[in-house]
Amino acid sequence: MESMARGRTKWKRFAVVMVPSVAATAAIGVALGQGALAASFSVSGQQFKVAAERLDGNGFVQYGALDTKHNGEKVPVAVSAFDSATIKNLCQSVVLPVPGFGDVSLNLGAGGGKDPVEAKNLYIDLDTLSADATFTNIDIGTAVGSTTKGPGVKKGDAALPGSFSQQAESVVLTDVKQTAWATTAGTFKLSGLNMKVLKGKHECY
Repeated sequence: MESMARGRTKWKRFAVVMVPSVAATAAIGVALGQGALAASFSVSGQQFKVAAERLDGNGFVQYGALDTKHNGEKVPVAVSAFDSATIKNLCQSVVLPVPGFGDVSLNLGAGGGKDPVEAKNLYIDLDTLSADATFTNIDIGTAVGSTTKGPGVKKGDAALPGSFSQQAESVVLTDVKQTAWATTAGTFKLSGLNMKVLKGKHECY
């Protein structure tokens, strides 16, 4: 039976095991490299960490799907999608193990000044999330393919028709920490973008 919850809902340190509830933020590095792809693509097989001070999203939907690694292996993800989002003080880190050299970290940051990161038609494939979350007019238990809020299921995503999803008119996330596999966006404006390549393990959290 479909389960619905309406109105303004706040969950402290929100993390749902079955479908982790909202994407904390976008993964800048993957967005730069692969965000222009319109359909699904093979993920690298390496996760990255993302942290943000605050995310304000409009038109939100989330559903379960399977990503495919470059070697063909399937990984379950929660796809969180927004019509639009602004992100304050965004950090993204990837640690690359280099044979004979050790770990190398790629760190990117943006939106730390007066102008936040701005994204439209944003999709994030993640498997863990920790944040303080406030939803406005949320519906929990909507069937995939029947949502009316947010951008809907991304073309090419391996999502089971009629399976569980949730949607909301808007969401505010603070103190965000997540691990993700991939992200795509129609547009991604990174104000104050900075990048560092460092020897050793230097992660956002």
